[in-house]
Amino acid sequence: MTVSLEQLRRCSVAVDLGAARTRVYLKRFGVIVDAPSAVAVNTRSGALIAVGAPAERMVGRTPEHIRVVRPVSNGTVVDIDMARRMLRALIGDRLRRAWRRKPMLRAAVCIPHDAEPLVRRAAVETLAGVGARRVELVDSLVAAAVGSGLPVEEPEATMIVMCGAAASHIAVLSLGSIVAAETVPVGGEVIDRAVVQHLRNQHELMLPHQAVHPLHLALSVAPPGQAQAEVYGRDVSTGLFRTVAVDTDSVRAAIRPPLTAMVDSIRSVLRQCQPDLVADLADRGIMLVGGSAMLPGLDSMLRQATGMPVHVAERPSVCAVEGLGAMLEGRVRPLHRDPLTR
Repeated sequence: MTVSLEQLRRCSVAVDLGAARTRVYLKRFGVIVDAPSAVAVNTRSGALIAVGAPAERMVGRTPEHIRVVRPVSNGTVVDIDMARRMLRALIGDRLRRAWRRKPMLRAAVCIPHDAEPLVRRAAVETLAGVGARRVELVDSLVAAAVGSGLPVEEPEATMIVMCGAAASHIAVLSLGSIVAAETVPVGGEVIDRAVVQHLRNQHELMLPHQAVHPLHLALSVAPPGQAQAEVYGRDVSTGLFRTVAVDTDSVRAAIRPPLTAMVDSIRSVLRQCQPDLVADLADRGIMLVGGSAMLPGLDSMLRQATGMPVHVAERPSVCAVEGLGAMLEGRVRPLHRDPLTR
């Protein structure tokens, strides 16, 4: 872990700044914010138009003077000013009601395991800009493992795959630390682009921004080889609205190449581990967390490719902030070791 559990217990707020969604956990209250990481801003005046879900609904529907900004990319704050304004709008009223005007003293935030110093500094400055006097940095993989119920503090191997919007992070943990880890640029957005490109090539259809997610839903409820999904969009040649019936098996084939890259990274991480750790994983398997962990067929594909059990967390999209919240609440106990005496 980047910081000790004793320091985390002094924090009052846990924040998970994701590329897709921002989540905030308030001590003794639980998750108080779970909203899209999007801000709509007027480029002429600089004023905020909308934040969160209302801003996300504006994507692809705004006039020239309104721009929808995503201040976070792959768990990294890329626009500190917009990230601050987004957080103020999302948590201001809720924190004031919960704390009765008590100031924010300490906050904890999830960061990628391979975060560079500039990334860490951006996270600290973002939280400091909304009132935190001290910011603790916690590895997002460790927090997600705690939130999914894995015994990360035990001397046994646990493997976690965090499937995010822009990338996926893969790690083997033992004794509260990362033994081996890799990041692969395959996430929910990459899968969406593969589906969009497939429909454009095979059906000459351009999808609107929100149309890919219903297709994912159709994949999850449709039996293989027996289903078609109704998809609407704009015809490439005529520019008119059109609806087509898409074979879900062909969509699964289209998203297979990016998922293969994830399988290769899992194998690479396993090759970096000692045989004893790999033996632990043969029984315990892989835990999938993150918003893209619910992608239909992902668990079965990984199970077939690795020969290991694959489990999806009960609430995969909020595992990181829930795990960080558990550390704040003191529900995670370190493994006590008595010092050797002569």
